[in-house]
Amino acid sequence: MTADTTDVDTAARTGGCLCRQLRFRATGEPDYPHTCSCRHCQHLGGGPMMSWVSFPLTGFSWWAGSEPSWYYTFEGETKRGFCPNCGTQVCALDDDGDSIAITLSALDSADDLRPVNQSFRDDAVSWLPQVPDTRHSTVG
Repeated sequence: MTADTTDVDTAARTGGCLCRQLRFRATGEPDYPHTCSCRHCQHLGGGPMMSWVSFPLTGFSWWAGSEPSWYYTFEGETKRGFCPNCGTQVCALDDDGDSIAITLSALDSADDLRPVNQSFRDDAVSWLPQVPDTRHSTVG
């Protein structure tokens, strides 16, 4: 297991939006739990940062009848998925990617997923401590 996913459960995970109209199931090893302070995440999330973790697309599915609305933050490259009913930001998907990034807050349970880094540190608010980069630390 890599330092990014030490001691995490790889069993199926479920989650969705606030109103529960949008639901998903993810299997496989979670990859790179992290926070992001980019301007897109700040605007889309309505806060100083968002928290993300990726799952393989091969083990990911939307539950019957549920599918997000998509908004391209980078046209032809990356789109964000949100609930068409309540507006909850749930995921991000690269056009040619083999994984989907899920917001930690969209997971029903994410207690075992500790962020290992913070992206876009230069855009972070000054009044909130930054997440240390622990990706290359050794596990004892």
